[in-house]
Amino acid sequence: MLLLLLLLVSPLLALSINQEGLFLQRVKQGFDDPTGALSNWNDRDDTPCNWYGVTCDPETRTVNSLDLSNTYITGPFPTLLCRLHDLHSLSLFNNSINSTLPADISTCQSLEHLNLGQNLLTGALPSTLADMPNLRYLDFTGNNFSGDIPESFGRFRRLEVLSLVGNLMDGTLPPFLGNISTLKQLNLSYNPFAPSRIPPELGNLTSLEILWLTQCNLVGPIPDSLGRLKRLTDLDLALNYLHGPIPSSLTGLSSVVQIELYNNSLSGGLPAGMRNLTALRLFDASTNELDGTIPDELCQLPLESLNLYENRFEGKLPESIADSPNLYELRLFQNRLSGVLPKDLGKKSPLLWVDISYNQFSGAIPASLCAKGVLEELLLIHNSFSGEIPASLSECSSLTRVRLGNNQLSGEVPAGFWGLPRVHLLELANNLFSGQIAKTIASASSLQLLIILKNSFSGTIPDEVGGLENLVDFSGSDNQFSGPLPASIVNLRQLGKLDLHNNKLSGELPSGIHTWKKLNMLNLRNNGFSGNIPEEIGTLSNLNYLDLSENRFSGVIPDGLQNLKLNEFNFSNNRLSGDIPPLYANKIYRDNFLGNPGLCGDLDGLCNGRGEAKNWDYVWVLRCIFILAAAVLIVGVGWFYWKYRSFKKAKRAIDKSKWTLMSFHKLGFSEYEILDCLDEDNVIGSGASGKVYKAVLSNGEAVAVKKLWGGSNKGNESDDVEKGQIQDGFEAEVDTLGKIRHKNIVKLWCCCTTKECKLLVYEYMPNGSLGDLLHSNKGGLLDWPTRYKIAVDAAEGLSYLHHDCVPPIVHRDVKSNNILLDGDFGARVADFGVAKVVDTTGKGPKSMSVIAGSCGYIAPEYAYTLRVNEKSDIYSFGVVILELVTGRLPVDHEFGEDLVKWVCTTLDQKGVDHVLDPKLDSCFKEEICKVLNIGILCTSPLPINRPSMRRVVKMLQDVGGENQPKPVKKDGKLSPYYHEDASDQGGVV
Repeated sequence: MLLLLLLLVSPLLALSINQEGLFLQRVKQGFDDPTGALSNWNDRDDTPCNWYGVTCDPETRTVNSLDLSNTYITGPFPTLLCRLHDLHSLSLFNNSINSTLPADISTCQSLEHLNLGQNLLTGALPSTLADMPNLRYLDFTGNNFSGDIPESFGRFRRLEVLSLVGNLMDGTLPPFLGNISTLKQLNLSYNPFAPSRIPPELGNLTSLEILWLTQCNLVGPIPDSLGRLKRLTDLDLALNYLHGPIPSSLTGLSSVVQIELYNNSLSGGLPAGMRNLTALRLFDASTNELDGTIPDELCQLPLESLNLYENRFEGKLPESIADSPNLYELRLFQNRLSGVLPKDLGKKSPLLWVDISYNQFSGAIPASLCAKGVLEELLLIHNSFSGEIPASLSECSSLTRVRLGNNQLSGEVPAGFWGLPRVHLLELANNLFSGQIAKTIASASSLQLLIILKNSFSGTIPDEVGGLENLVDFSGSDNQFSGPLPASIVNLRQLGKLDLHNNKLSGELPSGIHTWKKLNMLNLRNNGFSGNIPEEIGTLSNLNYLDLSENRFSGVIPDGLQNLKLNEFNFSNNRLSGDIPPLYANKIYRDNFLGNPGLCGDLDGLCNGRGEAKNWDYVWVLRCIFILAAAVLIVGVGWFYWKYRSFKKAKRAIDKSKWTLMSFHKLGFSEYEILDCLDEDNVIGSGASGKVYKAVLSNGEAVAVKKLWGGSNKGNESDDVEKGQIQDGFEAEVDTLGKIRHKNIVKLWCCCTTKECKLLVYEYMPNGSLGDLLHSNKGGLLDWPTRYKIAVDAAEGLSYLHHDCVPPIVHRDVKSNNILLDGDFGARVADFGVAKVVDTTGKGPKSMSVIAGSCGYIAPEYAYTLRVNEKSDIYSFGVVILELVTGRLPVDHEFGEDLVKWVCTTLDQKGVDHVLDPKLDSCFKEEICKVLNIGILCTSPLPINRPSMRRVVKMLQDVGGENQPKPVKKDGKLSPYYHEDASDQGGVV
C-alpha cells in the first residue's frame, strides 16, 4: 500500500516542478536572446534549477531567484514570472527590457529584491508597486521612466533601497517620500525634476544611510532637518541650484563619510563645529560662492579627499593639513589663497593628486610632496612660486602629469626631473628656468607633451629627444636654444606640433622629416636656419600650419608644398629665390613672401616679370568666359528638366493604399492624415533631397514631414547616383533615429514609404533651425542665456551619440542648420542622413569614399584623410559655438575666410572685444569669453588637442554653474575619482 501511495504522489511532485520550468520556457520565448545566454534552458530537463541564472531553494526545489543581468536580452517585462510564487529576487540589470512596466507587476507578491536598472523601460512608474508587501530593494536606474513619482510610494512598508537614478522623472521632488520610515538609501540623481526644494520631511528618514540627489534641479536652501539623519554616511546634493549657507546642523552628522555639495550657489563660510564630523573622509564643496578662510578644524579631520576649488577662499592653507594621514586628493584651484604651502605637506599623507592652480601661493615648492612615493599629478600653474624645483621630485617616479607653468621658478631643472619615466605631460612654461635639457630625458618614455616655452633654456637640443617615441607636442619657443636640430628628431613619428620659434637655432633642417606623418604645426620662425626648404615637407599630408619666416633659408620654394592644405603659412624675410609656386601666387598671400628679394611673381613688392603673365591672364579670362557660358547653358537645361519632372510627378495622384508605415513611437495619427497635409501651401523648407512640410493634425498638434524623392524609375547614371544617395540618407536617418532616445536628439515619429516616395515624420520644432534664426534679422531673439542653453543642449545630444550609444555614432554633418529649436528654444540635433557608427573593432577610424559635412564645419584632418571619428564632430560643434559667440556665418563669402581663422586672427590682432557679437549684453562678457575658449579648444587643428564631447559638456556646464556627474557610486562606498584641473580648459582669451 505504501509503495502504491508513493507512485501516486511522485507524478504530482514532478508536475509541480515542471510547471515552473514551463513558465520559464514561455518567458524565454518572449525574449530575443542574441548571445544565447538562455541556451541551456532545456525543456527536456526535469527541473529548471540548473538553468543559467536560476537558483532554487535547496529544500523545496522551487525557484527563489532569477538573475539574467548583462545577458543582452530584449523584450517586454514578463509578468509571467510572478507565477513563480517563491521568487524572492529578480534581476534583469543591463539588458534591453523595453516598453512600459505593466501595472500587474504587483502580483509578484513574494519579491523582496527587484533590479531592472539599465534597460529601456518607458512611461510612468506603476503606482501598484507599493502593493508588493515584501519589497525591500527597488532599482530602476538608467531607464526612461517619466512623469511624477506616484503618491502611493509613500506607503511602502519595508522598502530599504529606492533607486531611480538617470531617468526622465519631471515632476517635483515629493515630500511623501519622508513617510518611508524603513528607507536606508534614496537615490534619485540625474533626473530632470521640475524646480523643487529639498523636502524638510526627508529629515524623518532616521534610518537613511545614503541620500543621493545629484542634478535633480533642486533650488532654495539646504533644510536644517537633514541634520537629524544621524545614520547618514553619504550626503550628495551636487549639481543643483541650492543657495544660502551650509546649515550648521550638518555638523551633527556624526556618521557621515562623504559630503558632496559641489556645483551649487552656496555662499558664506564653512560652518563652525566641523570637528564633530569625525567619520568624514571626503568633503567636496567646489564650484560654489563660498568665502572666508579654510578652517583649521576641517583640516584636522582624517580626510582622504578635500575639494574646495572654484570658490572665493582667502588666506593661508592651515598647517594642520600636513598632518592628515590619509589625504590622497587636494584640489583647491581657482581661489584667492595665498602664503606659503605647509613645508611638510605630503610627508605624512599618501598624496596622489594635488591641484592648487590659479591662486596666489608663493615661496618654495615643498620638498615632501612625494614623500610617500605615490604622487601622480602636481598642478601648480598660475601662482607665484619661486626658487628651484626640489631635487626630491626628480626621484618621484610615480608622477604622470606635472604643470608648473606661469610662476617665478628659476635655476636649472634637476637632471632626474627631465627623465621621469611615467610623466606624459611636463609643462614648465613662462618661468625663469635656465640651463639645458638634460640627456636624462631619454628615460621619459611616456612623455607626450613637452611644454617649456618662455624660459631661458639654452644650449643644444640633445639627441635623446629623438628617442621619445610617444612625443606629440614639443613647444619650446621663446628660449635661447642654439645649434642645429638633432638629426634624431625625425624619429618622432607621433609628433603633431613642433614649435621652436624665437630661439637661436641654426643649420639646415635634417633630412628624413617625411616621417612626421602626423605633424600638424611646424613653427621655426625667428631663428637662424639656412639651406634649402626640404622637398619632404610637401609629403606631410596633415600639416596645416607652417611658419619658416625670419630665417636664412635660400633656394626655391618647393612646388611640392602645393600638395599641402595649409591654413597658415609664412616664408617672409628669408633669402629665397625663383618663382612662387602657382597655387600661392595670389595677392592674398603677398605678405607671406615679403623680404625675399630673389622671389619672382606678379605681386606688388616682389620682382616683376609680368609680360608673359599678362598675356596668360588675357587667355585665362577668355577661358573663364567660355566656361561660364557653358555652365549657364547646362544649368538652364537641367533646371528646365527638373521643373518638367516635378510637374509630371505633381500630376500623379497619390495612391494611399500603397503606403507602408513604420512607427518608432506610439502614434496618435495615421499615415493618411499625414498624406492629406502634403500640400504646397504647407511647405516650410526644401533641399537637394526633397521638401519639408508642416502637417497640423486633427488633434491640433503639428509634425514636420520630410519628403524624399527616389524610387526605381529608369534614368541616367547621375539620377541613379542621386537616388542611391537619397536611399543611403533615408536608411541612415531611420537606422539612427529609430533606435536612439534622448531629449536633445530630434524625435522621429515614423516613416512612410512607397515605390516612388519616402516620408520621414519628425516632431515639429516651431523655432526652426539655429542657423536660420541666428543669421537672420531675428537674431536679436537669441540673447546670451538662450544661446548658452542651446550650446549645452546640443553638446549633450552629441555626447549621447559619442559616449552612450553602442556602438558610438558620428553625426558627420554637425552645423547650426542641423540644430533645431523647440518653442522654448530647447535644442535638438537633427539630420542624420550621413551619420556613421564608429568602428569599435580596434582597427582604427574607417575611411569614407567622399567627404560628408558642410563648408566651414569640416575638420582639417577629415578633409585630407577621410577618416571618420568623433573628433570631426567636435571640430564642427566648435564652429557652432563660435557662431553663437560671434553671430557670424561659418564662412565669410565676402572675404573668403572661414570663421575659425577669423576668430584666431582677430583675437591676436585686435582683442576679444572685436570677436564677440555686439548684439549680446556686455554683462555676460566673462561667461561668453569662457564659452569662446571652449569653441577655440574644440576647433584645435590637432585632433588630439580637442576634448571629448563628454568633456565639452562638463566645461559648458562649469561655465553656467553646473558640472559633469561623477561616476555612479557602488553601494555608497568611497572611491577615488578624477577631476581634470581647470587649466586643461584652455586659456586662449
